[in-house]
Amino acid sequence: MGSLVGRDLISIADLSAAEIREVLDVATAFKAGADPGRPLAERSLAMIFQRPSNRTRVSFEVAIRHLGGHPIPLFNSEIQIGERESTADISRILDRYVDGIVARLSSHRDLVTLARSARGPVVNAMTDREHPCQVLADCLTVRELLGHLEGARVCYVGDGNNVCTSWIYAATILGIDLRVVGPPGYEPHAAVLERAAALAGGHSPVRHFHEAAPGLEDAEIIYTDVWTSMGQEAEQQQRRDDFAHLQVNDALLAMAPPNARVMHCLPAHRGEEITDSVLDGPQSVVFDQAENRLWAQQALLSLIFAGPVESGRAARAGTAA
Repeated sequence: MGSLVGRDLISIADLSAAEIREVLDVATAFKAGADPGRPLAERSLAMIFQRPSNRTRVSFEVAIRHLGGHPIPLFNSEIQIGERESTADISRILDRYVDGIVARLSSHRDLVTLARSARGPVVNAMTDREHPCQVLADCLTVRELLGHLEGARVCYVGDGNNVCTSWIYAATILGIDLRVVGPPGYEPHAAVLERAAALAGGHSPVRHFHEAAPGLEDAEIIYTDVWTSMGQEAEQQQRRDDFAHLQVNDALLAMAPPNARVMHCLPAHRGEEITDSVLDGPQSVVFDQAENRLWAQQALLSLIFAGPVESGRAARAGTAA
């Protein structure tokens, strides 16, 4: 215990397998009713939302309050990152007021700048490049369903986007058998596969297919995401055409074993990447998965703030004392 105290979480690749398992173990205990204590008592966390948010805002805000802390939501219209003030200046100012920052930003580069400019911990609540907290919750869900993560057979059907990137890193670290299915031109980025290969000691365990059948053959988990993410609206029709044969519908589900479970990180574009019959069907665990955002993030924050954490605010308080 204690390895995450005071740490940033920028990428899920920043964590070891032991650290991910620690987060999941604590999340499981909290979900079962364990007392989280008050590691955030007398602490305030800024929550920056440059992008619209539902699950991320509510789950983080509730988690912070469960831990005794005070969340302060900040929206882009108020702080205008990179316009009204530079990202670094915003970070330095917030660091004087709060004990940590949770940030959901358009640009991963801005998140890195935010973290470099703050003494207190910074948690990636989503960027254009990664979504590590989502995938921590996903891993919690898979472990609940299967009883294990190593060797779990997960088929990700969709774009090689930020969620896919975090899944690739998590799968590499934890020994998950991950298959990524997507049309030509939508593969995971080469730099992501290179980093995954480095994490795996020279070879990536992730397989990529352009058609669904080989990825689904013995899959235990079928995972999908929207075809068009925020900022890609101009590509929407092209993406609909390119991904049409990969809609997670009853026909695609029939290619997998009958006990395969379906996951989606939400929000879902019903009738596009997934049908109502699947999303609301007996194999769907989508809403259990959404709930696990709360438990995984509460666990992560409890571990980060389990002991003394340096921030500009804390450093000045120590000097004054």
